[in-house]
Amino acid sequence: MDGKITVYYDSITGNVERFVKKVSRCGDFEIIKITPNIIVTKPSHFVTFTTGIGNVSTTTKKFLAYNDNYKLIKTVACSGNMNWGPFFGLAGDKIQKKYGINLVLKFELSGTHVDVEKYIEKIKESESNL
Repeated sequence: MDGKITVYYDSITGNVERFVKKVSRCGDFEIIKITPNIIVTKPSHFVTFTTGIGNVSTTTKKFLAYNDNYKLIKTVACSGNMNWGPFFGLAGDKIQKKYGINLVLKFELSGTHVDVEKYIEKIKESESNL
């Protein structure tokens, strides 16, 4: 693996942001919060959240669609709250289905250290498949 692994993220409550900060402390990662009109220029990864009752946020939808960013996103991970039962992390499933992006992890709120380790393992595996 050469260079930094790029991880884009969308966060509204801070849970996803806390998760990616934990990831960034565990290796050589470039962590980028999405903004309107951001363009993905190389194969990257994406972490987002579930909003409402199993929905994909508007900001995530716009990011993935803008300039066909989804085509360079290799994996998605999704935060959620297990209190929502079958709707937990459902945005990740919807993104996988609509855009064909591999869903590698669902985690609760800002994730545990085990979640962070699993996530890093999954995205490193995906990097080795380039």
